[in-house]
Parts: sequence; C-alpha cells; structure tokens
Amino acid sequence: MPPASRRPATAPRPQPGRRRPGHVPRRHRSRQLRPIRLSTRILGGVAVLLITASGVGHAVVTGVSGAIGRVDAFGGMENRPGGSKGTNFLLVGTDGRDNLAPDEKKEYHLGGAPCHCTDTMMLVHLSQDHSRASVVSIPRDTYVLLPRPPGPAGSVPYPARTPAKGAAAAAAGPETGAQDRKGGARPGGRPVAATHPAKLNQAYAQGGPKLTVRTVEQLTGVHIDHYLEVDFTSFMKTVDVLGGVPVCTSKPLKDSYTGLDLPAGTTVLDGGQALQYVRSRHVDPAADLGRMQRQQRFMAQVIAKVTSGGTLSDPLRLRKVVSAVLGSVRADQGLDSKDIVDLAQAMKGFSPASSEFQSVPLSNTSFNVPGIGSTVKWDALKAGRLWAAIRADRPLTAPRPAAKATPAGVPVAVDPATVRVAVENGTAVAGLAGDTQKALHATGFATTGTPTTAKEHVPHTVIRYDPRWDASAKALAVALPGAQLVPAPKQGPVLHVTLGPDFALARVRPVTAPVPDPGSRPEAGALTGDQVGCP
Repeated sequence: MPPASRRPATAPRPQPGRRRPGHVPRRHRSRQLRPIRLSTRILGGVAVLLITASGVGHAVVTGVSGAIGRVDAFGGMENRPGGSKGTNFLLVGTDGRDNLAPDEKKEYHLGGAPCHCTDTMMLVHLSQDHSRASVVSIPRDTYVLLPRPPGPAGSVPYPARTPAKGAAAAAAGPETGAQDRKGGARPGGRPVAATHPAKLNQAYAQGGPKLTVRTVEQLTGVHIDHYLEVDFTSFMKTVDVLGGVPVCTSKPLKDSYTGLDLPAGTTVLDGGQALQYVRSRHVDPAADLGRMQRQQRFMAQVIAKVTSGGTLSDPLRLRKVVSAVLGSVRADQGLDSKDIVDLAQAMKGFSPASSEFQSVPLSNTSFNVPGIGSTVKWDALKAGRLWAAIRADRPLTAPRPAAKATPAGVPVAVDPATVRVAVENGTAVAGLAGDTQKALHATGFATTGTPTTAKEHVPHTVIRYDPRWDASAKALAVALPGAQLVPAPKQGPVLHVTLGPDFALARVRPVTAPVPDPGSRPEAGALTGDQVGCP
C-alpha cells in the first residue's frame, strides 16, 4: 500500500487556563492515514497495546513514533470540563473504506457506502496510579444536539455550558439537554448556537475530531486528555503480528451480513476474522449492545494476549507489534513517544484483572426521532453516576472477595445453576445418594427433592434425560465421569441420576459455568477483563 502524502501541521496554541494534554512539538509531519470502515470496532485493542506495553524501551517507541498520524482535536476549544485524576483517552474510528481493494470489500462484506462518521467510540480512563483501566463503550446512536452548520456569514459560537451540570442530560432526551434548539442569545446577551437533533456518530462528519471531543465532553463532563483514531487495515496486521487473538462462545455464531461463521468453543481469530467478529450485530437480539460487548470481550483478550503471551519480554516481537499499532493510529498532537514510554514504565504489572468494562446505561434503546431514525437515550441517573466515578478516579466494579481455596472446576457449556438434578442410590452403599447430591449442589447444580433409593440395584451409573435437554445432560456427565447417558423422551427438564457401584464420592468433579456470551446480558454492568475474557 503506497504511503500517503504528508503535510506539516501546526500544533494548537494552548488557551489560558486550559489543561494541556502533554508536550506538543513545534512541528509535526501529518500523515493522511486511510480510514477504513469498522476498523474502530476493535480500536480498544489498539489503545490497550498502546498504553500497556510494559517495559517498552525508549528507543523502541521513539524509533516508530514517527508513524503516528496527527490530528488537531483540541485547538481553540474553550469552556472545557475541569481536569480530573488520571488520564482520559477518547477512542474513535471512522467508517471510510475507499482504499480497500474490491476483493477485500467482498471478503469482509464491506460493499456499502460510508457515511464518513464515527462507527465506534470508547472512553478509556487510566487511573492516576496506573493500576486500572476503565473502558466505557458509548453507543454510536446516542441522541445528541449538535450545532447547526454555519451559514455563509460564518459560524455561530458553540454554546458555553457547565459540563458537570449537563453531563448525560442531552443524551437522556430532547427535553433535558442544556443546548438551545433555536439559537440566538441567552439571558445576559451571550450568543448561543442553533442546534439540531442527531446521533452521536454524526458529530465527526459535521465537525471532525474537535466537535466529536466537544460533544463527548458535554455529554459526560469528563475532560478528554488524548484522542486516538484507528485505521482497521493496519490493526488487522497487528492481530496477525500477535499470532491471532482467541475468542470463545457457547454457541455457534453466524452473521450473513458480515460473513462471520464461528463454531461453539474457543477459536483463534486472525485479523480478517477479528473484523467479522467485532462488527457482527445480527447474532443475538441485543444487536448493537451485544456487538459492544463483543468488542469489550475482544479487547480483554488482547490485553490477556499482550500481558501473558511473552510479547512484552521479547524486544524484537514487541517492536513489530508496536510498529503495527502506531501505524494504525491517528492521535492528537500532544501524545508523543515520551508519554507512551512513561505510561509503559508505570504499568508493568498490568493484567486482564486490571481492566474493567462497561457500556453507558440506557433508558430507551429505540427512541425514534423524525428525520433521524432510531436513537438511544441514556439513563440520566445511572449514566451520571458512571461519569462521576470516572471523574473521581473511582473503580467501576465492586471489590471482589478473596477467592476460596476450592479445586478449579472444569468449564462446561451450560451453567450448572440451570441444570435440575434428582439423585437415587442404585447400590448397597448407605448414604451414597445424599452425599453425592450435596457434592453436586456444592459445584453449582440445582439439585431437587430428597435423595432416594432405587427399586433395584444397577450395574453402573446412569443419567436419564429428555433429549430436549441434551446439553444439560452433557454438562452433568462432566461432573459424573463414567456415567452413561440414556435418553428418556418426554421426561421433562429434571435429569435423573441412578448411582451404580462404579461410582465413588471422590469422583464428583467440580465444574464451572461458562462465560456469558456477549448480548446475553445487555445490562450486566461493569465487569473486569478476567470476567469477560475466555476461561
């Protein structure tokens, strides 16, 4: 792919009283990176690679930092939220795909016309002590009020507002936003911009990175320190450089719109398959919300891959990865190689459990706006609490109790809590059914009724099940190794276990529930990276 033309870009002059997001070199060479649709759907992984490369040497990063494309995301902005503890990154990506070859468009189902708007958006908060990264997915269809494009006479100043007061208000509905729909002047003669209803992803098309940053800051009350925009083609190369990224699902995933076709279980995705996975929204009823959770799961798996796969301890491999990552990013002019090195050195013990993921809480997932279509409205109270926690540098997840010293369970495809089991003793060993039922209950199965004695002894342990609950029977068989599965049509949801002489209490094998599939719990709340990743 031939290099794009370069042109100098002048760094914006800091405004009085405005927080400067890092050192700005006098002059940058700005590369026009090629935006590609859906690159942004896994841009979180790029950001994680960028800010979690523990132990990256200064020479490694400095040697490739010239590949970063630059964008003016903050110049001339006023009335911004106050700074907060920690560092806030806004991660966005456009939907352009003009520079994809025809065969690539066909392979990845990218034949539609781009809208030249942001397709995915995440706010990543890195705690002040660099021990935690909080990732919040912001729906692209969020209802917002944007300034009307300026007329021939010139632009109308953007409305000044107090972000903390207006945080999440505009996204909660058309009557709660702090912007004035008609324009003119507020009390005191201060001019305001005329506005129009829109979806959040239209901010980029109308006003580029600056309007995108401004809109997010007004919605959240969170000061954005750095802006990152991702090119997906380069990121696909990054996934390949990592050797692929594993994802897991308890059921097959197929989406004719994207070409996704994954079997149940764990699959290591290459760059192209990763694209299909993170852009699919026709695989569960949660649609875009499920897709955001898949993006978060993929991001968690990237963190796990980078922090535990030897990448950080291999300078040559690390240089390849960092080169691919930085080649896929357009960043604000204040993010330089020194910032990256400082972050990397401060995050040497980062792990999947150090990250946490949440989507903005919603009150309406299908709010129709004439001329705009279906939008989503934020839950003003819950979203307000979320952004308040980010501003205060507080964790989004509650502290977890210390793990109990119990044997590690074998992962099964069905949550044991949903498997109903009745146990009877088919041997002469007294108390065997009661002890076995207690052991099954302890590992999570929904044991039911009082253990009984079979009418006659049996030669071996049997699990009788209705074929409609065959997946549940297979999960139970993992806990009772050697048990024979016997279909019993019309038996119903309760599985019946008859213990034989081949069974002993010590053979009850602990099992664990599968990780919930993205989209199965749209309102799951904040989860840590080790909770959303593959077991």
